[in-house]
Amino acid sequence: MTLDDYILQHSDAEPEYLYRLWRATNIHLLHGRMASGHLQGRLLKMLVQMIRPKTILEVGTFSGYSALCMAEGLEEGGMVYTFEINDEQEDFTRPWIEGSPVADKVTFMIGDAITEAPRLGITFDMAFIDGDKRTYQETYEMVLSILKPGGFILADNTLWDGHVIDAAYGHDQQTQGIIRFNDFIARDPRVERVIVPLRDGLTLIRKR
Repeated sequence: MTLDDYILQHSDAEPEYLYRLWRATNIHLLHGRMASGHLQGRLLKMLVQMIRPKTILEVGTFSGYSALCMAEGLEEGGMVYTFEINDEQEDFTRPWIEGSPVADKVTFMIGDAITEAPRLGITFDMAFIDGDKRTYQETYEMVLSILKPGGFILADNTLWDGHVIDAAYGHDQQTQGIIRFNDFIARDPRVERVIVPLRDGLTLIRKR
């Protein structure tokens, strides 16, 4: 048994629908490992239950796994608004979201969240950033502008397989985007922050 196995055995089980989605994601999509998966999914649900947001913005839907996990944790009347910029993703993702037990708590949109999310006219309680790593800082600024004071941002992949401290990736645009974001967040007086070394790095950010 590995330590990862032990952790999963002592955490809440992955719901059967999400397990099927995770399998389908890894079978049918390139880069299937981008889906949050069992452990991070259970953490996302619990963080939502702790924070108790009414409105959540997600940037980067991919296969819908993380959106469904967050929707699981929402109280009645809550909503996840999730944006995916890649329109080729829609044929796979929309049926999984609309066929899920929490379909009434997820609004799935194709488009660039940086321009489209502010047009919703919503002040969000929480956000999950998991889109284009090259524009993480720009995405963050957009999110912060429509997030309530005291609201939370979760930023995924902020350790980027350890590439953030590997000089061999000095010319990789996605790695450099994450590094710029991490350095900027570390100095931003508008927020409090902590990087959790879970999976590929998850930064928890609280707007002051």
